[in-house]
Amino acid sequence: MKTALLGCAFLLALIVRAENPPTNRIALFNGHTLAGWQEVAFDGRGQIDIKPAGILEIGAGATLTGLVCAHPPARMNYEITLEARRLSGADFFCGLTFPVETNCCTLILGGWGGSVIGLSSVDGADASENETGGTFEFEQNRWYTICLRVTPDKIEVWLDQNRIVNLDIEDRRLGMRHGDIEKCKPLGLATWQTSGELRNIYLRTQLP
Repeated sequence: MKTALLGCAFLLALIVRAENPPTNRIALFNGHTLAGWQEVAFDGRGQIDIKPAGILEIGAGATLTGLVCAHPPARMNYEITLEARRLSGADFFCGLTFPVETNCCTLILGGWGGSVIGLSSVDGADASENETGGTFEFEQNRWYTICLRVTPDKIEVWLDQNRIVNLDIEDRRLGMRHGDIEKCKPLGLATWQTSGELRNIYLRTQLP
């Protein structure tokens, strides 16, 4: 009987925890509207739609298509998690621009022909040219889980629980690639000539 009661208590704790997420985690996208976001007026941009099941679709444009968070709540010591997938096209389906103190940087997933991953830019070099860059063969229509963590010492990125970026940022010059992507500062999402979908976009602050 005691074992059964302990099991029930453990199950109840899990249910309560699931229904009450940490108070330091907030949803950046409510799944129903673009409240808190603004579309960026890129020339030749594609269409942005909200689809069933809380999915944000950033359609393919002639160049960039994207949106920016109207009220970014953090600039350091935070974590952003989301799920993303490429629907069509052969370039980045998730360009996540994020703040690092007074600067901003962009996480690129699937750029430069569809496979380059990394940060743009580090010490003036794009993701295809700096130490955070790499290649990954993304599958069309497959969801990938992304976690970006920014702390005073480093920037880390996980793709499906595999750490793909581990950059010590002391004495490094972080910035953005010069051009229209800078309109996504300080916190934004974009695609390049590619249609992508995103969901479950969360921000966690006050990291331990």
